[in-house]
Amino acid sequence: MTMQETETKSAAAGAKAFPGSDSRRYNYFEPKGRKATHYEDVTVDVQPDPERYLLQNWIISFGDGTPTYSKDWTALKCTDWHGFRAPDQEWERTHYQRQSTIVGMIQNVVENARRAGAPQRFDKAWVAVLQNHVGAFKHAEYGLGTALMRAQRYGYTQMVNNAILTNASYKLRFAQDLTLYLAEVGSDIGGFDLDAGKAHWLDDPIWQPCREAVEHIRAATDFLEQYFAVNLVFEPLVGELFRSGFVMQVAAAQNDFSTPSVISAAEADYERNLANAVELFALLLRDPAHGEDNRTMLQSWFSHHGGLAVKAALQLQPLWSLPRVKAASFTDAFERARNRVAAIGREIGIDADLPALPPIEVGQPAAEAAVTAPVTDAAAE
Repeated sequence: MTMQETETKSAAAGAKAFPGSDSRRYNYFEPKGRKATHYEDVTVDVQPDPERYLLQNWIISFGDGTPTYSKDWTALKCTDWHGFRAPDQEWERTHYQRQSTIVGMIQNVVENARRAGAPQRFDKAWVAVLQNHVGAFKHAEYGLGTALMRAQRYGYTQMVNNAILTNASYKLRFAQDLTLYLAEVGSDIGGFDLDAGKAHWLDDPIWQPCREAVEHIRAATDFLEQYFAVNLVFEPLVGELFRSGFVMQVAAAQNDFSTPSVISAAEADYERNLANAVELFALLLRDPAHGEDNRTMLQSWFSHHGGLAVKAALQLQPLWSLPRVKAASFTDAFERARNRVAAIGREIGIDADLPALPPIEVGQPAAEAAVTAPVTDAAAE
């Protein structure tokens, strides 16, 4: 038996030599940097693609012939979907580690606050805000999380899928954080109604435009429209406005130093999710073959979801008047949100400028003042 025959028939490791067979790193893909990262090693090409290494084509398809993964599940097009790399470089192990760290941090905050009797020192008016409105906001977080949970299944390439999946996981964890936190501090406050948040989410006029915006995101059939609407529209205009522009700014003046610590976890989550989303959409708008068509589509999505988000934001304005100690202004918070979304738009390459609120007369709610300056056609609807 010749050496050639032995090599051909043997399945033993090392029986054949091939380019890179002596390398300790994967080299079947082009890394983004000089060397492949651990994230790239465990993520790139994990989801197969007939255009790369799945030479036998998809081995499983839906009954109507739709393949396991399809580029037609989004209106956006890309010359090379495999070129995307998430800036946070998060994969399964690192995601679980970070989630565990956050949960442990929040648990320590709650235990220390309760041990010190902090909830009993919360201002009474602020307790009502926590009960009714922070309790309502957790439903928005849960709705966005479930929308992204669906969207991630349709992500083309494991890198896109991972970015959307971890985003969904962070949203669902934060909704759970708020639920558990309110239950914990509520047990130390007499008469705290844990069901009030749901009632306000369903029936309070303050929250109905927010519900509408979330439900439009959940109803979208394009998975990248959902990802875009959550991170580049709703979050800067409504999510950050409420979390950072209201709760984190106002809580300390109401003798509440624990709630901002819980909310801060979501703000850190969003920075990571935003970086991933900006990287992906900037890549799509730079695409030499499809960039302009993608820009037109994103502009259309922004017009629709931006109008709904602005309407939702303006309707939240009365919340800034509820705390006994007024430590923040809705007008200032909305201006920061408007500048934030415009900066995000410039970073990816779309026009996301929104008109400023007109001057507000003393005693006039911002929502009423905005009626004279509609933001978009969608907002007017």
